[in-house]
Amino acid sequence: MAIAQHLPIYKRLAELALLVAELSAGWRRPFGRTLGERVLNECFDMSLLVFRANTASGTARVDFIQQALEGIQVIELALRLAVDLRLLSPRQHGRTVVLTDDIGRQATGWKRNADASPEA
Repeated sequence: MAIAQHLPIYKRLAELALLVAELSAGWRRPFGRTLGERVLNECFDMSLLVFRANTASGTARVDFIQQALEGIQVIELALRLAVDLRLLSPRQHGRTVVLTDDIGRQATGWKRNADASPEA
């Protein structure tokens, strides 16, 4: 088992959190406080789920990964709302999409591997 902070998915989550923090700093009120915080909190929650999944085994690992996959959906929905509210430009949103897609792919692969594991 690798240290969670060294996992590629964990690093991408940290990149996403940093990007969202930078982008949401300029959002007009009340969206920066509500929507921006929601996305940041979800990034932190997902980092915790990655840590928990990394230390768990069997069905517990699969459950944590599934929760992380749900979290990425929440982030994507919130960021799409930010575009609709014109808080994010399409170019800025594109930067977040690259990260969320990569995180989603990694989590899906990890879940597939955990499902196929004899411990599961």
